[in-house]
Amino acid sequence: MTVTASTRAGSLVHAVIASPIGPLTLVADDGKLAGLYMEVRGHEPEPASLGHLGSVGDDAVLAEAEGQLGAYFAGDLTSFDLPLSMTGTGFQRTVWAALCDIPYGETISYGELARRIGQPSASRAVGLANGRNPVSIVVPCHRVVGANGSLTGYGGGLDRKRYLLALEQKASGQTLA
Repeated sequence: MTVTASTRAGSLVHAVIASPIGPLTLVADDGKLAGLYMEVRGHEPEPASLGHLGSVGDDAVLAEAEGQLGAYFAGDLTSFDLPLSMTGTGFQRTVWAALCDIPYGETISYGELARRIGQPSASRAVGLANGRNPVSIVVPCHRVVGANGSLTGYGGGLDRKRYLLALEQKASGQTLA
């Protein structure tokens, strides 16, 4: 999966779909997935960043994302294949690209992710970039944990992070740490 820059010059549309972890808001920008947001009180994106409300049938990438998310939640999909449009700094895009390299069903620490991008002393900055990931689940920020393996920080809430990790570990035959 390639993480590219976006200028948000396209036509935004969003739709809300049901999932086992609650409603998910999908945002498309010119045929690319630009956002995947969970319902979290106090952390909602700005309404202007969502575009007009439509349905998944209004945009091919929204329909494809809904289908792939359905397969993921059923335990049948281990890697997403969607065109992405993610607005962020160069550092954030580097972190987001590295998130895509964390194998399904596995976790790594923020420190390890910092080492993987060649900046071993940047674990806090990696955590901040991780928290700015606009397409959670698809770009698997939930696979990053604390240095001791603890579940720390997740924009969707720790219950959702725990659910996603348990889903992946069960589907891949691994056990929770």
